[in-house]
Amino acid sequence: REKDDKHKTWMPKFLMAKEDKDQRKDSNDVERNIFKVKKSNPEKSKKMEKEEKFFRATFMYDKEINVINRATAECSVPSKRRVDLPVTAGEQLDVIDVTEGNAVICRNLEGRFGYVLVEHLNFR
Repeated sequence: REKDDKHKTWMPKFLMAKEDKDQRKDSNDVERNIFKVKKSNPEKSKKMEKEEKFFRATFMYDKEINVINRATAECSVPSKRRVDLPVTAGEQLDVIDVTEGNAVICRNLEGRFGYVLVEHLNFR
């Protein structure tokens, strides 16, 4: 009998019999949900929809918005025009489209769109 008790104390949890695991659980315990779904904020989604409508009207962009690449801003750059996207150093940006010059169309985490020069971005 002593050997059985010693054996149970050092045995890893995943090797224990199912009955032992059930006894170990308390009836008040709620099983942990592994797949947590992040609920979006309705105000934030409305703001992002508004930004997307403004972007489509301003840039005359009728294609589907797909993220081509992700980039990090190397330095802070204020916007000089309404179509430029102001960025701060270290900010994560989604690259949406490539233009003919040295600028790309990006979207920040707040949902704003605009042009950002390639020399200000770091592609990993």
